[in-house]
Amino acid sequence: QVQLLESGGGLVQAGGSLRLSCAASGSIRSIGNMAWYRQAPGKQRELVAVATSGGTTNYADSVKGRFTIARDNAKNTVSLQMNTLKPDDTAVYYCNTLAVPQGSWSTHNYWGQGTQVTVSS
Repeated sequence: QVQLLESGGGLVQAGGSLRLSCAASGSIRSIGNMAWYRQAPGKQRELVAVATSGGTTNYADSVKGRFTIARDNAKNTVSLQMNTLKPDDTAVYYCNTLAVPQGSWSTHNYWGQGTQVTVSS
């Protein structure tokens, strides 16, 4: 199995910055995309940013120019640097990966436990 452990959430004033980190561990054969999603109260979970194993990145329009996703393939980690935060960025942020565990040839979808980000106005 693959586990994702997130860290770095918290409370910040509007205009501030936070950095989220996520480490994948366990019996891993290979890891594909690594991504960050978020879910605000009363809203559906949405994709924030994704990084492929080849280094391609994509962002939601709402965070382009403010957030940066980065991954370290050697360490199976992914981070999300969030700058110029807005109250609308308040949500639980989830790390996500598509990975193949040892002993399997199938890709599975894994989620972290989520970390709260609160941006005050």
